[in-house]
Amino acid sequence: MTSYATPAGGLPPQTQLTTDRAVFTEAYAVLPRGTMTDIVTSLLPFWDNTRLWVIARPLTGFSETFSQYIVEVSPGGGSDRPELNPAAEGVLFVVEGELRLTLDGNAHALTAGSYVFVPPAAQWTLHNDSDATATFHWIRKRYEVVEGIDAPPAFVTHDSEVVGGEMPGTDGAWTTQRFADPTDIRHDMHVNIVNFEPGGAIPFPETHVMEHGLYVLEGKAVYLLNRDWVEVQAGDFMWLRAFCPQACYAGGPGRFRYLLYKDVNRHALLNLP
Repeated sequence: MTSYATPAGGLPPQTQLTTDRAVFTEAYAVLPRGTMTDIVTSLLPFWDNTRLWVIARPLTGFSETFSQYIVEVSPGGGSDRPELNPAAEGVLFVVEGELRLTLDGNAHALTAGSYVFVPPAAQWTLHNDSDATATFHWIRKRYEVVEGIDAPPAFVTHDSEVVGGEMPGTDGAWTTQRFADPTDIRHDMHVNIVNFEPGGAIPFPETHVMEHGLYVLEGKAVYLLNRDWVEVQAGDFMWLRAFCPQACYAGGPGRFRYLLYKDVNRHALLNLP
């Protein structure tokens, strides 16, 4: 059965050492799962019985294109006005519990593994009618409008319904579940799940224009971030700036999986007079 990492919350005891794997550099950042405690949560307008960990936001020297939240909705919680910016698109990925979504008038029952694309200006609500906490990732980006190209429509699917595409020459050791058609130019961001079997690897330092947000859903690995090899595990988050070299080795004994954001299909923005 598939399982997904969620923040433990709480607060460590006074006896715990403060030395950890957390690091923030000019090329990447690592937020280990232990940094996501109760005292670093945030609240949002028009959300009831809900708290969240903001793990990426547009900031000089950090994320430039997106924000990412881990949202924890208690029983009875949710929102009738979840998104206040009509220019924002979003992806919701549920990692725990059950949620009731209405999206452009259509009702959807979401469970762990549910994936939702929310286009800009969509009308939606989200509520937890169950008696257990529900947790989801919410990735937001300002949609880059192109004259003559419509914004992509909303869709709802599930992790179990999207087959992983095998990366060439890997014999299935490295696969990617692509939730949006990679040839659909209407999309200006992709949020996929990348999977490695034990011992699977990215065998070269990828260096490219896409910015990444990377949340480890399952397993562990050693990840190359710029010049540093860093151990990561389920519940950790990584941010990689554009052109930051990256590679990895999956450490086993189980699969290594992560939720991956990247910006795609648009010209580089230019600072013109």
